[in-house]
Amino acid sequence: MTATDQARQAQDSTWIEWVARAGLVAYGVVYVLIGWLAVQLALGDRSGSPSSSGALKELAQQPFGGVLIWVVSLGMFLLALWQLLEAGFGHRDEEGKKQVLKRLGSAGKAIVYIVIGVSGVKVAVGSGSSGKGGEETFTAKLMNLPAGQVLVAIVGLAIIGFGVFQLYRAWTEGFADKLDGQGRSGKTGTAYIAFGKAGYTARGIAFAVVGGLFCYAAVTHESSKSGGLDQALFEILDQPFGPFLLCVVGVGLACFGLFTFAQARHLSR
Repeated sequence: MTATDQARQAQDSTWIEWVARAGLVAYGVVYVLIGWLAVQLALGDRSGSPSSSGALKELAQQPFGGVLIWVVSLGMFLLALWQLLEAGFGHRDEEGKKQVLKRLGSAGKAIVYIVIGVSGVKVAVGSGSSGKGGEETFTAKLMNLPAGQVLVAIVGLAIIGFGVFQLYRAWTEGFADKLDGQGRSGKTGTAYIAFGKAGYTARGIAFAVVGGLFCYAAVTHESSKSGGLDQALFEILDQPFGPFLLCVVGVGLACFGLFTFAQARHLSR
């Protein structure tokens, strides 16, 4: 049996399904915490950062937080492993460009999960970064390249496009295929779909704002104007009716976490 055959066999095995379920639970915990921190921010508590790293730091402060951080980080790496296998050998029911796009999407998800996992490890060992320095450094380096402003604008437009895609999935309920038939049926299934619509809508809004910040940084040539999820939520807070809007987005992000729990229970492969 070749290495490729072994990888495909692993991708189809029962153990990788449990790897995916465990990782999804960990990812859901991160989003529930992000949503909770966003609501706290809307209510006037600015002590926490409503981002994945902020959520992990909040988790670390809970009883047995050190253990929980390692568990969540492991879950992220397991989720990344699942997506890497999907990127290499999954989506075999698709053909042509659609299969390529889905495999590229899985590769992108794997990178995100690895980044969150590494962030969790840094928090666990006490070296987690705070604030938005990482985004500023990335944007500043990109800005200093030839045609740097154009590159930053392209990144911003790509993030906006991803946000719009999340809104489209929310509107069309395109996320429902992540659940098996049982997960989409009955009153429970209706609740899961409602969580998904709220969650994908909130994610779409948040990512669109993040992309807008990158585009604004490109136009003004100020890398400090860009930022991640936490800065995007602060931007929402500064708008008219900001606390109310941020509270709604925070609840939506928590709903995305709840939908992820449902996906873990009713995983469709």
